[in-house]
Amino acid sequence: MRSVGVEEELLLVDADSGVPLALSGHVLEAADRCDGPAKGWEKGHTFERELAKEQVEFATKPVTDMAELAREIGRWRQEAARHAEGVGAVVAALATSPLPVEPSLNTGRRYRWVADQFGLTAQEQLTCGCHVHVSVESDEEGVAVLDRIRPWLPVLTALSANSPFWQGRDTGYGSYRSRVWNRLPAAGPVDLFGSAERYHQQVEAMVGSGVLLDEGMVWFDARLSAAYPTVEIRVADVCLDASTPVLLAALVRALVETAAREWRAGRPPAPVSTSMLRLAAWQAGRSGLEGSLLHPETMRETSPEDAVQALYLHVHEALRDHGDDALVREGISSLMHDGNGARVQRELLRAGGELAAVVTRCAELTTRSAAAAG
Repeated sequence: MRSVGVEEELLLVDADSGVPLALSGHVLEAADRCDGPAKGWEKGHTFERELAKEQVEFATKPVTDMAELAREIGRWRQEAARHAEGVGAVVAALATSPLPVEPSLNTGRRYRWVADQFGLTAQEQLTCGCHVHVSVESDEEGVAVLDRIRPWLPVLTALSANSPFWQGRDTGYGSYRSRVWNRLPAAGPVDLFGSAERYHQQVEAMVGSGVLLDEGMVWFDARLSAAYPTVEIRVADVCLDASTPVLLAALVRALVETAAREWRAGRPPAPVSTSMLRLAAWQAGRSGLEGSLLHPETMRETSPEDAVQALYLHVHEALRDHGDDALVREGISSLMHDGNGARVQRELLRAGGELAAVVTRCAELTTRSAAAAG
């Protein structure tokens, strides 16, 4: 059974006004005081700072059981809320701030380099994603997986879409985070690699160009992790309800297992061009689950229901073998019926009339769903 882990980025906001607060350093200090300064899940707390001071990140430990992953996500969301409350903030699982904000960038050599190199694009990167890591046996298997999951990743963006608002207005997108993130030079879909050697050659060439500082800035939609023996899938928004990242993790693990089986069976990856993948990614960010998507197998417009069903059927055998089939069927049914975060945010705005109320209500939903999961 492949292990899986999740990284989530959360917004820090004022409990009354919903305005983002640049308090990540204080939250980390509070976590250090409670749990010690050790980093990583092995001991101490698991929180880390991100580019903007208005957000905080956590990572679960790698697990094989989805119920345990749900508890991990619930636990760390609750811990983030507890530490935030101690410094006068609350956490909200929103992929962008609905309210206008001028993000404050963290200090440090690497963050200063990013700010200088990417200018306004870096300044705009107050975006919160959900990254899923799945274990692989080798870099060769990992790259074979990356080559074979490419057409399916936009469906994950659509499922997770949770960023309809930007700087105080409705963007018309379900996942505007995905569009902001893809302004960075090394983000987005990539070509087929064919081998681990070619993958590493490409990464080395990109870093060697001088445009990027290091390998960590190779922000492909899916990549080999530089720190762990995993593939890291990076296309999802952070999700409002704590059950959704568990659904995503189950689907991603099944995608990885399905791709690895295809590779071992000698089946080549689908020869979809990067240009078409960019269209599919854009359409997923635009529509979320409210409009047409590109079908992962035909790259032609289809309904979100058909695109999600195609993903489910593609990975069904692996889901069944992992014991995740019922969880995924129930999760998809609930998400398609109740809507993802983008739909919930828009419904809250229609009900309450103000974006500030959307943020504060979403902070409450973040904490409530964390308690249910944990």
